[in-house]
Amino acid sequence: MSKRYFTEDHEWVEVNGDQATVGITDYAQGQLGDIVFVDLPEGDTELSKGDEVGVIESVKAANEYYAPISGTVSESNEALGDDPAQLNSDAEGAAWIFKMSVGNASELEELLSDAAYKELLASLE
Repeated sequence: MSKRYFTEDHEWVEVNGDQATVGITDYAQGQLGDIVFVDLPEGDTELSKGDEVGVIESVKAANEYYAPISGTVSESNEALGDDPAQLNSDAEGAAWIFKMSVGNASELEELLSDAAYKELLASLE
């Protein structure tokens, strides 16, 4: 069974066993506006929690995104390379950015639950 976590930087992490899928939240997408480019990580890239992974560019700005946990990139969503605008319509679904191994499961405890993330969003309004 998978479980979803969030970061204070508005990324989501869905963990299923020892694999994690990473993307940006609908809130992050809304702040960025129309996304025109996603810098995807290479497979087999070793990441430590907090490492800069790449950049997401919109018509308004370019923002870095970071590794929410430590692990190794296993796959990037190549469809985003061809059509980054998918993030505008399905940021928390099919428009995931990359998949990685869970290098240190204890790091998941430092991420936000769904309820805690909703509280964070409410505090931003």
